[in-house]
Amino acid sequence: MKKLFAILSCIFILSCSNDVKNNEVIKVSVGAEPQSIDPSYLSAIDSMIYAVHIFEGLVTKDKEGNIIGGVAESWEVSPDGLNIIFHLRDNAKWSDGKKVTADEFVYSFRRLVDPTTASSYSFLASPIKNADKIMSGKLRKEELGVEAIDEKTLLIKFEAPTAYFLELFCIPIFSPLRADYIEDNEKWTFYPNTYIGNGPYKMIDRKIDELISLELNTNYWNKDNIVANRIDFIMLSDISTAYPALKEGSLHYSSRIQNNDIELLRKEGYLVITPSLGTAYYAVNNTNEVLKDKRVRKALALAIDRNYIVENITKGGEVPAGAFIPFGLKDVNGDFRENGGNYFSVSKEDYKANVEEAKRLLAEAGYSNGANFPVLEFKTNPGAGVTIAEAVQQMWKENLNVDMSITQEEWSVFQKNRQTRNYTVCRADWIGDYLDPMTFAQLFTSTSAGNRVGYSNINYDNLIKEAQSTIDNNKRMSNMHMAEDMLIGDDMALIPLYYYTAPSMKSPKLKDVVVDTLEIRRFFYSYLQ
Repeated sequence: MKKLFAILSCIFILSCSNDVKNNEVIKVSVGAEPQSIDPSYLSAIDSMIYAVHIFEGLVTKDKEGNIIGGVAESWEVSPDGLNIIFHLRDNAKWSDGKKVTADEFVYSFRRLVDPTTASSYSFLASPIKNADKIMSGKLRKEELGVEAIDEKTLLIKFEAPTAYFLELFCIPIFSPLRADYIEDNEKWTFYPNTYIGNGPYKMIDRKIDELISLELNTNYWNKDNIVANRIDFIMLSDISTAYPALKEGSLHYSSRIQNNDIELLRKEGYLVITPSLGTAYYAVNNTNEVLKDKRVRKALALAIDRNYIVENITKGGEVPAGAFIPFGLKDVNGDFRENGGNYFSVSKEDYKANVEEAKRLLAEAGYSNGANFPVLEFKTNPGAGVTIAEAVQQMWKENLNVDMSITQEEWSVFQKNRQTRNYTVCRADWIGDYLDPMTFAQLFTSTSAGNRVGYSNINYDNLIKEAQSTIDNNKRMSNMHMAEDMLIGDDMALIPLYYYTAPSMKSPKLKDVVVDTLEIRRFFYSYLQ
């Protein structure tokens, strides 16, 4: 195998040296009790945040967001782009002191794609050779294109050259795992003595619905450049308690805030808004007897006043969405979203015309003025999603004479119902996992576990498959634009609402929180001043 390049990991250069490490406990909240903190079952931002603190994959990101070596100190790619060899560093260790081995990546990757695991994020492994066939039950997991050549050398084979493979392997679902702690132990993530990681931190305490407490992993290879010694993640199911806790000092950071507190937080200096690569949308069950008619889906989409939502409810600088893939991703030239434009107007001036078109489409579908249209059940977890749903409920009633009931579900229950498509309409969003439009485009292929709406279009599938099978950016981007034309322009398989920003509340005492556009918060470098 000809070596094309070897990228050596660089050493973090931080503004805060070990001499100024703060020994106070940093107390933060990124959500309520998570559905899972098992890397194979991660499905939401909060879970991802916990995992990047406790695990490390082949590659990782530095403070500036650059991809550097993680467990792998170098790697090389074959001339045809189909094979990559990763060389693991000698000093990569688990929190119990055991060396990280290539076999532990093989075990983790196989577990991820195993149909019996039923991981909702397994679709991200699709570029790896045989992954799709294994996930569909056609091949055994042992036939996945991942091989331990020896203890320190890992070979990964791809179905086709994958332009974004380094971005992909930064995602914590691709972390190594220890079979000796996981097999025959469904509760391995619940206890510090069994929740073994290889990242900057180790878990020292977990109280369900209360906290996940972490401290520096002294066996971590790059521990000398980690600043925070201890982080307590506080589980907050009621986000209204975050602001009082922040003011009185029992909390230093919350990634979840009440929208009606934004102006107050801004005035008092607690508000931090960072860019986000995310889209809020309504998932509409395409297999539902009424919603399987794309005219109905389009009518519901056009009858929503997105400007009202971002100006009066969210109020965090969000932008009304007239498409699915957000701004901030590179095209062949320029920005993917800017080049693709909107599939319907989101300007205030055109809202009245949108409503008239919505009425026409609903009548054409057989529900003139909402006659005989069933009550739509809408599901959401508590929070801003309820307030937005109440506004949309009124818009659909006033504009289309369509009634909607709102059901609130606890976060973990809601996540499961959304993933299993146990809903009619529900709150949904997608925040990119890597910096390529494919992180959005591949979601709605027929076999994707991320396809929460039941959309199935063979032409869409073929466009995405072709885009995944080449490193020719002209072909890749062209296909993804055409795929989005089908997804939103032709079929309105989902209802885009707005493009995210990432508002958080932060104590002025807390320094150096790193938030990327994927909304992953890293508290590695944080300290109190």
